[in-house]
Amino acid sequence: MNFAFFSTRRTFLVICLFLFTKSLIFAQTSRVLVFSKTKGWKHSCIPFSIKAIQKLGQENSFMVDTTTNSALFSDQNLQKYQAVIFNNTTGDVLNNEQQAAFERYIQASGGFVGIHSATDTEYAWPWYGELVGAYFGSHPNNSNIRKASIDVTDNQHISTAHLPARWERTDEWYSFKYFYHGIKPLAFLDENTYEGGTNGGNHPIAWFHEYDGGRAFYTANGHTDESYSEPLYLQHLLGGIKYAIGNANALDYSKSYSKAVPEENRFEKTVLVNDLNNPMELAIAKDGRIFFTELAGNLSVFNTKTNEHKLIHRFPLVMKGGTGLIGITLDPNFEQNQWVYLYYSPPIEGEPILFNLSRFTISKNNVLDLSSEKVLLQVPVQINSGSHHGGSLAFDKNGNLFLSTGDGTTPFPSDGYAPLDERKDEKYYSMDAQRSAANTNDLKGKILRIHPEKDGTYTIPQGNMFPKGNQTKPEIFAMGCRNPYRIAINPETSTVYWGEIGPDAGEDKIRGPRGYDEFNQAKKPGFYGWPYFVGNNFPYSEWDFETATAGPKYDVEKPTNNSPNNTGLTKLPPAVAPIIWYPYSLSPDFPELGLGGRSAMAGEFYTYDKNSTSKTKIPEYYNGALFVFEMKITLEVKSLCQLMEILEDLLT
Repeated sequence: MNFAFFSTRRTFLVICLFLFTKSLIFAQTSRVLVFSKTKGWKHSCIPFSIKAIQKLGQENSFMVDTTTNSALFSDQNLQKYQAVIFNNTTGDVLNNEQQAAFERYIQASGGFVGIHSATDTEYAWPWYGELVGAYFGSHPNNSNIRKASIDVTDNQHISTAHLPARWERTDEWYSFKYFYHGIKPLAFLDENTYEGGTNGGNHPIAWFHEYDGGRAFYTANGHTDESYSEPLYLQHLLGGIKYAIGNANALDYSKSYSKAVPEENRFEKTVLVNDLNNPMELAIAKDGRIFFTELAGNLSVFNTKTNEHKLIHRFPLVMKGGTGLIGITLDPNFEQNQWVYLYYSPPIEGEPILFNLSRFTISKNNVLDLSSEKVLLQVPVQINSGSHHGGSLAFDKNGNLFLSTGDGTTPFPSDGYAPLDERKDEKYYSMDAQRSAANTNDLKGKILRIHPEKDGTYTIPQGNMFPKGNQTKPEIFAMGCRNPYRIAINPETSTVYWGEIGPDAGEDKIRGPRGYDEFNQAKKPGFYGWPYFVGNNFPYSEWDFETATAGPKYDVEKPTNNSPNNTGLTKLPPAVAPIIWYPYSLSPDFPELGLGGRSAMAGEFYTYDKNSTSKTKIPEYYNGALFVFEMKITLEVKSLCQLMEILEDLLT
């Protein structure tokens, strides 16, 4: 009787122990990796934060691994974790392969937690900047640690539900130079409660969001050692970790797609030709010849097989207002017909100056047959045009030829804002881009699309913007362009891309927005905004040049061209926004573009050929990618007098 009772009791205890162990194992299937590598400032709080997170794991049934080893950022290792915590990391802590592995981890529904200086990490990795949600800009000094107040605006999130509406604490307070637009702020720092803030009334200090398949939480709190013994902060951090862990399901790597960016040291720049006079555009033949133009009239060729450079022909030109020899492209059947297309301004007296889009025949030994010229179309421009002539040429897969044309409008009297000068005097005519870019009956400020015929004429492809009419030009495919300087055509889809060189205003005013450059994409015909909008369709005011006063802002959905210089339709289609836009300063939307540069140009699409034996072919990673660039002008000046001569030439 007693033995039976003992046996039953022992069995009961064993079963209870088994069930407890099983439940413990189940509860601890969540696992996080705390990554604390630094390549810049090393925070003294890191050991305290590690110890605190380990304790949170023990108390809340998730396992914690810690490391400073970047090599653990691999598919094989990361798939063990439900969340990765960047614990006061600084600088560039992952190489390209490791970055790609972390991207794949997030895409597989992984979680991310960033603590404090996680925003002072990986500035050259745009994907990470969007994941973490911001980049560090500055913090107060002398002393950098101060008391301040935080306004908790989301009391429903697991990381802030326990916090008071007004949370006072002491820490190092970050200001940020960039915020990703997709973040969901949880709390804002009140800059009135401390000195040294630079974000003003919009100063998020903690946030979360879903990004690229995963979950991300960031708190700028956590600089001080004492933070990691502070109950409210620890509960805040715990909530962020739990959010990042999510429902602890297994990762799904079938959703991952990132590949490692090839290391920059794999690429070498080789200068083919030096000392050129304003090189404009190039076209590459399959036999290895590179044809290129210079504004002053030189048509030249470089033979990549022999490394020889030869001047083919120097065109006599009208060289006023930025005119000259600009565009070049080869016929899709160049190997058979040897046809080359050029966009240039032949000699002519008076105004308007005419740009010719012409076809020539060029021999295999690089002799240009001048008598073979067929002028397909002409674009009239004014001398006082601000050098906005576009002039880029490219064919699509259907044999349609695209030509970009600038608005031909002088920008200087408009102080870097929209040139909308409607004053009646003839001298103001070339200061109104409504007569060109926003004019449906003018070829300037456009992307034109035609189909060249064998006899040197052209037809209009189906699907252009307008039918032939009294107030429209059927050649127009896209309009509302300022200076679409270089275009590129996707060889698979025939979608046209171009860099739009924008105006120069340095700040937003009642007159309109600061200047932006753009990269645009046209899958179908459309109006791209200029001169009524710039950047992400930021509107200008209807500016009165007589009284220097601003009228109402232009309507993006219903732009109207009421200029007396307009010869086309009055009502225009809704403005199409660009895919990328950026000012001179750091862009909050595209920080990877950096500072200062402003001459956006589309380059070329790359198609990887796995059968090519070339030792210099670009890696497969870039297959299907569009290469974009900006123009850089380098002047070698040997004396002040020479500098003054160069400046005078540029101004005239």
